[in-house]
Amino acid sequence: MSEESGSLSVRAVRGSAIRDLLAVTERPGVISLAGGLPAPELLPTDRVSAAAEAALRSPAALQYGVTTGVPALREVVHARETAIVGRDPGAVVVTHGSQQALSLLAQALLDPGDTVIVEDPGYIGALQAFDTTRARVVGVPMDAEGMRVDELRPLLERGGVRIVHTVSNFHNPGGATLSEERRRELAGLADEFGFWIIEDDPYGGLRFAGSTVPPVAAFSDRVLRLSSASKIVAPSLRVGWMHGDARVLALVERLKQGADLCGSSLTQAIAAELLADTAWLDRHVAGIRAVYAERALALHAALVDAFGDRLRLTKPEGGMFLWGEFTDGTATSAPLTAAVEAGVAYVPGSAFAVRRDLGHALRLCFTTGSPDDLREAVRRLSTVL
Repeated sequence: MSEESGSLSVRAVRGSAIRDLLAVTERPGVISLAGGLPAPELLPTDRVSAAAEAALRSPAALQYGVTTGVPALREVVHARETAIVGRDPGAVVVTHGSQQALSLLAQALLDPGDTVIVEDPGYIGALQAFDTTRARVVGVPMDAEGMRVDELRPLLERGGVRIVHTVSNFHNPGGATLSEERRRELAGLADEFGFWIIEDDPYGGLRFAGSTVPPVAAFSDRVLRLSSASKIVAPSLRVGWMHGDARVLALVERLKQGADLCGSSLTQAIAAELLADTAWLDRHVAGIRAVYAERALALHAALVDAFGDRLRLTKPEGGMFLWGEFTDGTATSAPLTAAVEAGVAYVPGSAFAVRRDLGHALRLCFTTGSPDDLREAVRRLSTVL
């Protein structure tokens, strides 16, 4: 190993075009549809400040905590997930954001050469987490109802599949939500073949249209469910969680002890108070949904007006992103530089490709711009695409 190239694990990890792009798009005058940030004006600064003041009344908030997370937060998460799943969700481990949960699960369950199945396009954070284990990552295409679960059986029959990862609600980047029928089918396949489903659900609370779908975890015990406070409270708290089979979570706890000993007692205490204050939280999240609904619909309408049938779009029902594919094959990677020069940024679909050719696709984030900003962004976009 050379210091320049790093270990085999480091060399296996793909870069994030999104992180590289964000540095470029911070220049003044650029309307960025490339990020994935909550709307800054909706972050509950005053409420977080009050919760921090309350937390600091206890010396425990500034002390080391237990590896699995502050007990008060685990209790709140357990109650919250019980309501969502409709049954006892099993053991709970609090993590440094749901990305750490994903990384720890990958380390706990995958050996080099194991197979992990993901959606294609795939969530870049999942692809990076799985890359570190040197597992074989296989992509399954998506449509308007989420992952094409009907394509899984032939892959499973070959053997070696340890994990199927799905962003079940308002997929990042694909925007689609996995249908209830496919959730049941996926759960049944896990029971039949014995693989683990990682249900990655940071966006489920952001539904602003359509009907709520039961989580995959409602249909099988072989689901390890992840979520986070980042999208509904504040990302800087770095509070995520996972729940599921106690045997798997015991492995995760052992790995977490070696990774960081424990999370932040202070931010976990803050999160515990905010998530427990359901009256406030419901009002706060309702406000987020209303704003995101207006922005998503404004972006969608502007894209339809500008591109018509040339651009096939996901229907916005929640989350933070729209996914588009140019039906005439218009390339999206090469024109990005010209787009930034024109004052608008997006993420080319190729950044999320697992095996598919997504050079004609793009991901657009609608959360951080006003409807007028989003319409202007599309006007600029139409000059280069």
